[in-house]
Amino acid sequence: MKNFKNIAYVGVDDTSLDLFEGQYVVPDGMSYNSYVILDDKIAVMDAVDKAKIAQWLENVENALGGRTPDYLVISHMEPDHSAGIAAFAAKYPSVTAVGSAKALEMFKNFYGVDLPSKLVVKEGDKLSLGEHELTFYAAPMVHWPEVMVSYESAEKVLFAADAFGKFGALCNETDDWACEARRYYFNIVGKYGVQVQALLKKLAPLDIAAICPLHGPVLDEDLGKYLSLYDTWSSYRAESEGTFVAFGGVYGNTRQAALALAEELESRGEKVVVTDLARCDLAEAVEDAFRYDKAVFAATTLDGGIFPVMDDFLRHLKAKNYQKRRVGIIENGSWAPMSGKLMRGLLEEMKEIEIMPTMITCRSSVPENLSELCARLADELLGK
Repeated sequence: MKNFKNIAYVGVDDTSLDLFEGQYVVPDGMSYNSYVILDDKIAVMDAVDKAKIAQWLENVENALGGRTPDYLVISHMEPDHSAGIAAFAAKYPSVTAVGSAKALEMFKNFYGVDLPSKLVVKEGDKLSLGEHELTFYAAPMVHWPEVMVSYESAEKVLFAADAFGKFGALCNETDDWACEARRYYFNIVGKYGVQVQALLKKLAPLDIAAICPLHGPVLDEDLGKYLSLYDTWSSYRAESEGTFVAFGGVYGNTRQAALALAEELESRGEKVVVTDLARCDLAEAVEDAFRYDKAVFAATTLDGGIFPVMDDFLRHLKAKNYQKRRVGIIENGSWAPMSGKLMRGLLEEMKEIEIMPTMITCRSSVPENLSELCARLADELLGK
C-alpha cells in the first residue's frame, strides 16, 4: 500500500460472489479488507467473511513474519468482517480482542462462544502499540450500532469500518470509485445520514493522510473529494443536476409517456436517466434517485394499487430517507386510475419532497395532448 511504513494489507477478494448481503448484485465481486499494524505490539485490524478465512489467515501469517499478534481490533461485527475471528483466536490464543462493549457482546450472539481475552474501548480511548497509537471514535449506526472507527496518529490513517466502502473486488478496481461507492452508500448506509454527519464532524479535526475502509481501495489521494461526497450524500443533497425518470407498466403506454417527458427535458439541455423498474438493478435505481435533484415516477394502476415494482421502489426510497427532491408523477389506468394518487401519498410521507402540480394521466393509451402536458410538467420541474 502507498506511503505506509509499518501497516500491511492482509485482506482478500471474493470474485465468485454474485449477491452481496443476499440482495446487491456485485458483478466485480467484493473485497474484505483487513490490515496489520507492525510495531512493538502488533494489531490486526478486523477479520473477513467465512468464505475467505483460510486465505486471510495465510495473509496475516505472512505479514507477521514469525511474530505473534497482540490485538485483534474489531470495528464492526457484521459477519463479512467477523466470521474469521474465532479461527484467528484459535490460532493465536494469546490475542486480545478490542472493540466496543456492544461489538464484543454481539460476537457471542453470532457465534455462540466468548472470546478468552477482551478489551472494551469507548469514545476517545487510546491503544498504544509503540510508535503507533490508535484513538477510537464511536460511529453508531454507520451502519450498525456497535461500530467504532479508529485513527492511527503516526501514519495518519483512519480505519473507517464500512464508511467510505464500495462494491467490487480490488483485483477488478477501476478509476471510477464514485459509481460503486455511491450505490453502496445509499443502499447500505443511506438511511443513517444524520449519524454519518455526526461522524464526519468528529473526524474533521484529524490530520488524515489515508482512509482504510473494510470494502474497496485504500484512499490516499485527494481525500477532500471523498469527504465532500460523503458530506453531500449524508446530508441528502443532490450530487448532480438532472432528472431521474423511473417507470413501470404493462403494455407500453406508461413507458411511452415517460420517454416523451424525458425527450422534452433533454431537448431543454437537461441530463436525464430513464429506468425500467421491472428490468433494472433496484440498487442502481436507488442510487440514481439520490444522485439527481429531480425525479419522475410513472406507473400503471394494477389491482387498484400502484404497479408492484414502483410500489416496492418508492417504499425502498422511503426506507432510505429519500428527501429534498422535486418530483413529477405520471399515472395510467384504463377505467379507474389510482396510481398517481397513491404515489403522491407515499411521496408526501417523505421529507421535503416538492410534488409538481401537473400530473400526466394515461387512460390506457397516452393522452392526445401528451406533448402539451410534457411541456407543462417540464416547465415545473425545471422551475420555468
